[in-house]
Amino acid sequence: MSFPQPGDVVRGSTTGRPIMALLDLLGRRWCLRVLWELHQTPASFRDLQARCEGVSPSVLNTRLGELREAQLLENGERGYQLSALGQELVQQCLPLALWAENWAAQLPARP
Repeated sequence: MSFPQPGDVVRGSTTGRPIMALLDLLGRRWCLRVLWELHQTPASFRDLQARCEGVSPSVLNTRLGELREAQLLENGERGYQLSALGQELVQQCLPLALWAENWAAQLPARP
């Protein structure tokens, strides 16, 4: 398993800039969802799979491995949990969650 690291050539960028490596990692299927589902409480593999509603076991296993290798997740007493680095990343995403709530409130209701 290998995750994109700063300095690597990644999908869509040959610059090696750290942000490009991060965007490549976070752009992988289910990656952001896994991080989001773990931002409040740790979870076992089965619990996390249920929270992610439809992720296959093989994809979830791959993403967990990549996120552990990137030091964003760790195995804790109660299952998978965000590492300090993962918690910091999710904190940076919280303004996006607030923006999304405001956006949803401004959209007209669907019939």
